Amino acid sequence: MALVTHVASPERWPDVEALFGERGACGGCWCMVWRHPRKVFEAGKGLTNKDLLRELVHGDRPPGVLGYHGRDPVGWCAVAPRTEYGFLSRSRVLAPVDDKPVWSVSCLFIEKKHRRQGLSVDMLKAAVALAVEYGATTVEGYPIDPATGRSPDAFVWTGLLNAFLAAGFVEVARRSETRPIVRYIVGSNRANRSIGAGELFQQSHHAAG
Repeated sequence: MALVTHVASPERWPDVEALFGERGACGGCWCMVWRHPRKVFEAGKGLTNKDLLRELVHGDRPPGVLGYHGRDPVGWCAVAPRTEYGFLSRSRVLAPVDDKPVWSVSCLFIEKKHRRQGLSVDMLKAAVALAVEYGATTVEGYPIDPATGRSPDAFVWTGLLNAFLAAGFVEVARRSETRPIVRYIVGSNRANRSIGAGELFQQSHHAAG
């Protein structure tokens, strides 16, 4: 059955609850880990973080998209203006590439039984569509590019590089061997020059040093 996506609107909050379960997707996160300082996030694990996500879902702009197989919610992808994710303002590895206003994909969660079926690509495309609807011209992602070829699911909640590339993103920076920054430029059909991961890492490493 094909994946169908919908924005996380107020009437779909029960589906967010069902998908995330008692653990809030992972460890009581409820997609708050990048939105708040570490101490605030840790103190809010569980019901507090859940209430914060509920407020966003019932707010003026959906904080992400849901993916469905039939009536069952099986996927979540969070996207919002980069400025809403305080973690990114504190990260050296994921620091801004330039001064362009961008939206950021912060989380990609697929229900366990539906992983490794290619659903992430459709979720990312839906997240881009949501961002564009609210005025985004550039959508950024921060996937994992595993050095060993595979990482445990719990460590790849920002998505995998190959899924972003398949969804039309291109790599624009890499300051860590396994953490590229990728972008989807809205309305751009120009194919960027392909730069190898090692070359990007070396360029960023030398620039920082």
